[in-house]
Amino acid sequence: MKTKNTKLLLEMSVADGKYDFTSSIFAALNQAELEIQNLDETIESIHSLKPNCDKLDYILAASSGALCGIVDIFLVGKPGESPCGVITDKWFADRTTDFAKLCGWKDKGKNSLSSAIRFLEKKFKIPYDQRGAGDAASFVFGLNPTNHHFKSLAHNPSLLGLFFSILDQFTNSSHFISGGELISLADADGKFELRGNNITSKLFCAIANWFGHLISDVSGPSGNNRRGMGIPSPLWTWTNDIIALKRSLNIPVSQFDKSINELAINIYKAGYDTRFQSAQAIPVFVNEMLVRLVYAIRRLIKYYAEIDKETRSFSLMWRKCEPFSNPTVKRMLTVAHGTFCTLDIGEATIRGLLTGAGTFNPTEFFLRLNIVGVGRFTISLYGEVKREIGIQKAQREIFFARKERIVVEDYIEGLKLLSELYDDKSLLNFIVDFENSDMFLYAFEKSVMLAKKRNVPNNEILRSKVEIDSYFLGGNKE
Repeated sequence: MKTKNTKLLLEMSVADGKYDFTSSIFAALNQAELEIQNLDETIESIHSLKPNCDKLDYILAASSGALCGIVDIFLVGKPGESPCGVITDKWFADRTTDFAKLCGWKDKGKNSLSSAIRFLEKKFKIPYDQRGAGDAASFVFGLNPTNHHFKSLAHNPSLLGLFFSILDQFTNSSHFISGGELISLADADGKFELRGNNITSKLFCAIANWFGHLISDVSGPSGNNRRGMGIPSPLWTWTNDIIALKRSLNIPVSQFDKSINELAINIYKAGYDTRFQSAQAIPVFVNEMLVRLVYAIRRLIKYYAEIDKETRSFSLMWRKCEPFSNPTVKRMLTVAHGTFCTLDIGEATIRGLLTGAGTFNPTEFFLRLNIVGVGRFTISLYGEVKREIGIQKAQREIFFARKERIVVEDYIEGLKLLSELYDDKSLLNFIVDFENSDMFLYAFEKSVMLAKKRNVPNNEILRSKVEIDSYFLGGNKE
């Protein structure tokens, strides 16, 4: 190996009367070690993306989904045959009377719900409450007491419903969807007047009227002792939104849009409203909480079994057991909600075939289909796809990181050999010698030894302090 033309830079600085040397070899070693740490972190990052489920995790998740699926089949079912629906109906009725009391209603005991609803209807007066019972709307829009909450856009609990409610109150009009058409009724209520002295106050009153009127309708009409028609399900009013948007933009409404909208009206008339949709959410919520609880309990038992008492801490326990942000519990939730939906869709399909008398009955199918569960499972599937994309991206980064790590490791080995060859550790300690004036001669001897060892030509070696001072002061060494 030729070393005649080899050069090595040894930086020297002078500050406050002291000399300081920097070894480029050790600096490179430190930088390489830091690079190794960064590469190791990149390689380990994939563990935060991959689920770590064992067989028991999958079994428990599937069991939770199956149990909640059975609850959905027998305790939720469809409107009119739902024990859970009775619970949610009662809950919404109680919340309606609570809201009425908050607004100033006095409980009179008998038929208190009907009295509370009438109070709210008068307090939150709106112009678009045509029921189709003897009014023009029954002939023009095909409205009747069983469908007017669905067809009236302002009765829809959605952003578009809020928009049309504000529009109808400012213009004293009503907007309906009927037969795939967006229909407007001008001068809907000659007695209606939106309160407020300016645009801002009128806008606030319009929003309050929309919300208050929805509360009055959520438990059905005031004069009905039976289960009346509440406000439509937020997960089905999009069929109205599509038609309204298309008609507003002069886009033709397809037959598919009309068919889906008609299906949504039919299941609403059968009792599928916000109250029943809340009943469907019960087994989905129980499934969610049960899986997270099972995950946390298993990890908690494992934590106490593996961690010594002296090293236990709440923060460490939480990192090991928290059932929210890690991919393992998310995979368990995907399995649980997938199992739930499999049972639910299977039962709804069978019911649709049995009630169709040889043909498939879509109304029966969607009455029993748990839309909340399907929506939650869809979210889990989206998360799985997103995590898989992240894993694929991380694996590509790890592939290059591992190759780079090999290169850096070889580089470090070379630096170690180089540092042994030059013996920097023993020769560069003359920094301390320069701090003591009596040690100059000995220090210069070491510097000369270092220069010779690094193959500096004899005529370029500075052998004394005079030569060094002359060199830095502009003198030339002969």
